[in-house]
Amino acid sequence: MSAQAEPAAPATVRVRVPATTANLGPGFDCLGLALTLYDEIEIAMRSDDKVVVEIAGIGTDSLPRDDRHLLLASMRKAALEFGVSVRGVELRVRNSIPQGRGLGSSAATITSGVVAAWMLAPGHARLDLAQILAVAAGIEGHPDNVAACVYGGLAISWQGAQGAAAVALPVHPDVGPVLFVPESELSTDAARGLLPTSVPHVDAAFNSGRSALLIHALTSAPDLLFEATEDRLHQKYRSTAMPQTMTLLEALRGVGIAAVVSGAGPSVLALSCAGAARPEAVPLPPGWSRQRLDVSVGVEAREVPGSGEYGRGDPCCAR
Repeated sequence: MSAQAEPAAPATVRVRVPATTANLGPGFDCLGLALTLYDEIEIAMRSDDKVVVEIAGIGTDSLPRDDRHLLLASMRKAALEFGVSVRGVELRVRNSIPQGRGLGSSAATITSGVVAAWMLAPGHARLDLAQILAVAAGIEGHPDNVAACVYGGLAISWQGAQGAAAVALPVHPDVGPVLFVPESELSTDAARGLLPTSVPHVDAAFNSGRSALLIHALTSAPDLLFEATEDRLHQKYRSTAMPQTMTLLEALRGVGIAAVVSGAGPSVLALSCAGAARPEAVPLPPGWSRQRLDVSVGVEAREVPGSGEYGRGDPCCAR
């Protein structure tokens, strides 16, 4: 950690972060996919200690509007790592990622804060994705969603000797993510609490093989996605907490669609490809929504002069 420095001048940083879906069936806690559904953030530095938080979209009535906001807490923690002193801030957020649905909303928020802190550090004109991942995963506690959020595409993450690390692979253009989202929420902690402390060796071996196959299927052979998305480690153990999710999952897989629980649930991800049934043909349960998306390139950010007017403006491209 270097000595803390003030940002060169009051600055505005704009960040766009994608939703992510982790596990993808067999790749428990190590595979993630970035989706074209975004939260958009604008952070302007102030010369005093005042904190102003404006929230639009999801979470307008529930998220804190002070330093308790996860983005601000993450930014301040990352700023210490990057040697930047952050005083007052104006935060404007437009949330589109559903929260508590297994779509990486906390990973997106944390990544936004870490990226903003990185952009404010002197000499950080471009993003160092490896450093951002390491800090963000340290705050989140696990790297799968954060890795996909930072790198985009299909992210393979692990904990190495120096902390979290990841590589990203491009997804085959014929793979089309379709997201099914319920009205109800399910906390990740609650979902993890349903998992056993140990699993049969045969199930662990099964998932290892399917995880390897899934990487090949997503990048080169989409016709193998149905078999590649089979899981024995986590989805069945969580079924009692999300019966509608499991019913929808069975309906999708029953007609040959490669469908999985998104992260810890309760959302469902279907991976459509040529020659398979269309996920849109499966009836929605009451209170659920469906959205066809693409694979995202990951977090984007840029620093602009002054406070400016909130909005995406020009495409973010500082990577």
